[in-house]
Amino acid sequence: MIETPTSAALEAALRARLNPAASAWLDEALALARAASPSQEAGTGRRAPLPPWQMRFAAAGRHCGRKALAEPPEAADQRPAPAAPAAEPADDARILLLCAAQADHATLALLYERGTAAERRAVLRALPYLPGLGAAAVPLVEDALRANDTRLVAAAVGPYAARHLPPHSWRHAVLKCLFTGVPVSSVAELDRRAADDGELARMLEDYARERTAAGRQVPEDLYLVLASTGTTGHPEGSPLPPTAAPDGSPAHHPSAPGTGPQES
Repeated sequence: MIETPTSAALEAALRARLNPAASAWLDEALALARAASPSQEAGTGRRAPLPPWQMRFAAAGRHCGRKALAEPPEAADQRPAPAAPAAEPADDARILLLCAAQADHATLALLYERGTAAERRAVLRALPYLPGLGAAAVPLVEDALRANDTRLVAAAVGPYAARHLPPHSWRHAVLKCLFTGVPVSSVAELDRRAADDGELARMLEDYARERTAAGRQVPEDLYLVLASTGTTGHPEGSPLPPTAAPDGSPAHHPSAPGTGPQES
């Protein structure tokens, strides 16, 4: 089962990371979003002035970005390690604004259409926090899956896609991850949706044969997905997934040359 994330848990985690100035900015932004009327927002045109909370949505990167994180005293003289993409604080601030405004599909589509890559990513990540959308936001997910931005692709294959993306589109989303190098661990509910999916298995086998025929390495993640479909064999003519050598060192595929350029 897919657990529906809660904005309260997200806000608590973000507050623990932000410095006081950023937290105060977020307070004001959330108050503006809560005061907004979803019905009024739905009619906002592309060239109309932005409502105040949407201006905060666009400005979240400046006020709740990495520089807004509270630094632990013991780390004051150390260079902080880069955070994982999913932990981007500005993303979380934007998700909270969308939840506070109870953004409907029209508002989400407008913010996505005119947004930067970071703003689009936040819209995609917000979708599972807005259960009232139903399948209305599927076109946004499908648009992101046509992009070559791997962070957009990773955001697009989250819990919302697991619930609402049609089978054909979902299969191509999995292949898009393989094409672009997005780890299939980003695909929410992969095992559930791939189970007994013979068409997905066929597509994976075809892709593996094409890669091998072109002298390219088959992505290891392909075999993880193939196993989830229930297929026990391996595509004819394709290399087996890597196994450990007798001495415990990683084994290499003699039939798998170096990885070539990735498709997009």
